[in-house]
Amino acid sequence: MSSVAFHTLGCKVNHYETEAIWQLFQEADYERVEFDQNSDVYVINTCTVTNTGDKKSRQVIRRAIRKNPDAVICVTGCYAQTSPAEIMAIPGVDIVVGTQDRSKLLGLIEQFREERQPINAVRNIMKNRVYEELDVPSFTDRTRASLKIQEGCNNFCTFCIIPWARGLMRSRDPEEVIHQAQQLVDAGYLEIVLTGIHTGGYGEDLKGYNLARLLRDLEQRVKGLKRLRISSIEASQLTDEVIDVLRESNIVVRHLHIPIQSGSDTVLKRMRRKYTMEFFSDRLTRLNEALPDLAITSDVIVGFPGETEEEFMETYNFIRDHKFSELHVFPYSKRTGTPAARMEDQVDENVKNERVHRLLTLNDQLAKNYAARFEGEVLEVIPEESFKHDAEQNLYVGYTDNYLKVVLPADETMIGQIVKVKITKAGYPHNEGQPVRVLTEEKITI
Repeated sequence: MSSVAFHTLGCKVNHYETEAIWQLFQEADYERVEFDQNSDVYVINTCTVTNTGDKKSRQVIRRAIRKNPDAVICVTGCYAQTSPAEIMAIPGVDIVVGTQDRSKLLGLIEQFREERQPINAVRNIMKNRVYEELDVPSFTDRTRASLKIQEGCNNFCTFCIIPWARGLMRSRDPEEVIHQAQQLVDAGYLEIVLTGIHTGGYGEDLKGYNLARLLRDLEQRVKGLKRLRISSIEASQLTDEVIDVLRESNIVVRHLHIPIQSGSDTVLKRMRRKYTMEFFSDRLTRLNEALPDLAITSDVIVGFPGETEEEFMETYNFIRDHKFSELHVFPYSKRTGTPAARMEDQVDENVKNERVHRLLTLNDQLAKNYAARFEGEVLEVIPEESFKHDAEQNLYVGYTDNYLKVVLPADETMIGQIVKVKITKAGYPHNEGQPVRVLTEEKITI
């Protein structure tokens, strides 16, 4: 039996796709081994979102080649798509496949074993208009299943290389999405996270079908699904119809991740983002009317070229006033090949770091304030794993539907199940809770 080892860099979509590629190897009777073990085949799924992503990807590729010079070294993912020649130039790389044609990987391995010639199988992603079906019926992670519903992005923000790595917007066939969602629920998952490169853009390339309809169909047609989460959605995609679905749904969770990137109209214009802060504010107001306890998390880029102290404070004040529940804060980093990397007025690293620190301090305060609203309440938690800081090993950590991280006494049997938990102590980065005994007619469950 041949063995295969995987290493995934970058985002959740990459992790999803590694699982999909593993399904192909599994069907071909491969055994999966850890990446630091000796393996017949190594698959490195690369990231290119920053220059550092490229560098880390090269380091991992070299590590695999050193581990077993006789192995077949396959490189896939975003860095492979944008810079195949750079990867082919690394001595020891055998096969390069980009962000399409992953299903051909096994055939390419056979071809390489016969011909012993390195293969560059990367094609022009911009010509692709078809969503590549990559099925993942179950995951190594037992609690939350990702379900990829679209690929690519049409936005071309000035800081971002991703359209060149992933191509243009392509939606997955709704029937395929529903079929796979049912498979995941049948495999025991209670929560599904809809994911993609530009998830909220689902349906923009379909006739008469959109994200709101997909959410409704998943709720009506997938039997046994308890929670549905959207991994990320742009403000411009929060249509009144989507907000209505959120208001009416029993399974779409009270949490949205809406990337803001900046709270200043002038910076957003330089970023080529497609909204104003007035529009963003209006969407948040409507969302909070529809779902008063909604958690809104966001991504912020600090120190974008030309960002003044005034522009930064516009961002800071907007986030503070709209009471976001958690932030992912990134200092702007140049990505070669993007317009922003060529802009003048690059912000000094020390200024960036100081601004990042100020936003992180605000984040701590906002996150604590949001969590405090739920102290003493009973919420539903799905325990995921044992809590790392725990000496007694009987504490587990999981998430509520509104994305509060809760530590609670539990055991192995409760992993992946919905547990009613009273929040005894609110906090950040985690809250403390106690499972509540629920009396039912048949029996007492914990």
